[in-house]
Amino acid sequence: MGVLRGYVWALSGSAGRLIISLAYFVAIANALSIADFGLFATASATGIVISRVAALGFSSPLYRIATVKPRLIGAYTAGYMAALVVSLPLALGAAALAYYLVFAGDLAIGIFALIVITETLLWRSVEIVMIVCNGMGRFGRAALLVIVGSAIRAAAAVGFSLLGQTSLAVWAWCYLAANGAVLIIAIAVFYPKYRLRWHPGLYLSRWRDSVAVAGSEILFYLQSELDKLLVLAMGGPVTAGLYAIIMRLVDLTALPIRSFNMLLVQMIMRSGDTVSAPRTRVLIELGIAAVSTAALLFFAGFLTIYPTALGHNVAEAAPLLIFVAAVPALRNLIEYQSELLYATGRTFVRTINLAIIGLAKAAMLAALLAAYSSVSTWAPLLNGIFLVLYLLSLLLTYPALRARARRVI
Repeated sequence: MGVLRGYVWALSGSAGRLIISLAYFVAIANALSIADFGLFATASATGIVISRVAALGFSSPLYRIATVKPRLIGAYTAGYMAALVVSLPLALGAAALAYYLVFAGDLAIGIFALIVITETLLWRSVEIVMIVCNGMGRFGRAALLVIVGSAIRAAAAVGFSLLGQTSLAVWAWCYLAANGAVLIIAIAVFYPKYRLRWHPGLYLSRWRDSVAVAGSEILFYLQSELDKLLVLAMGGPVTAGLYAIIMRLVDLTALPIRSFNMLLVQMIMRSGDTVSAPRTRVLIELGIAAVSTAALLFFAGFLTIYPTALGHNVAEAAPLLIFVAAVPALRNLIEYQSELLYATGRTFVRTINLAIIGLAKAAMLAALLAAYSSVSTWAPLLNGIFLVLYLLSLLLTYPALRARARRVI
């Protein structure tokens, strides 16, 4: 019953975030031009990837400690803060490289910097507060923070839209301010009150796990967000905008799945046999696929009946949504399998797997974009690419789960 109660709380947070995120998405996707929305979404995706460089993966030991030894949260929070400071030059270097490789011809560096700083330092820190609350079993507080944070961001987007603003430069400042406000609330109200303590010996014993997790998370988000970067680089801002709208609707299908993944990870940390039975694994994967596909079909059906319900820019991309019907299920299953490896302490294997999957995705997507220029032509072929990636993940993950893992707690 405790697990069920926790999932209901986590799911309530996801449901609230889904509704509010949809309002946020509709407001900003229609306030900006399609090209500017493509640039914003791609810069934001870059910031998400770089945010996994920040703190060098020390969010993992912090989460594990919050789950099994919460009395040490103060000590591990100090370690996280120190790791964040140490990692900043690496994050800055990664951001500079990304800008000059992808964005230099289309987006001012100041706007890019504002968006990346927001994702890397502000929103990522809010996520750390959510992670610690969830680790401690405070699912209600984490769900409330999800809703509050999403609501403030959505309010900023709606206000930006209602004021008739269309400038990406103005929106970048609004985005920074909104996320800054969320972070202040998260730390002041939601973070558990433990005195900060400095214990370098504890941190040194966790550095291998931290670095492995950082590597795997960078690779996970890189392979997850790489498509936006490639579409911008090879197709231009307008094509990137249409693609970003489609994939944002696909992303919304993952919110309830991520709540499930989070609780499953905690269960596996406490009892390694949670998903050891083949029948259990098959049923879980079928359930994830069914929920993901149903959510995508709902969006596609709704927008077929009411094409302008989510605004004129979304209406332009809506007919393409049905072409990627299998993508949400396959993406969410790859993410689930990655979480299985993390939960069972196979962080190095997870890193290798994600590197292989990321390289395969980059190669196939680049070939697809080089062969076809029309979104309506290459969008249906994304189903085949993600099917190959899912099968690759399947073949890499489940054999690894049969090997003995190193205990990390």
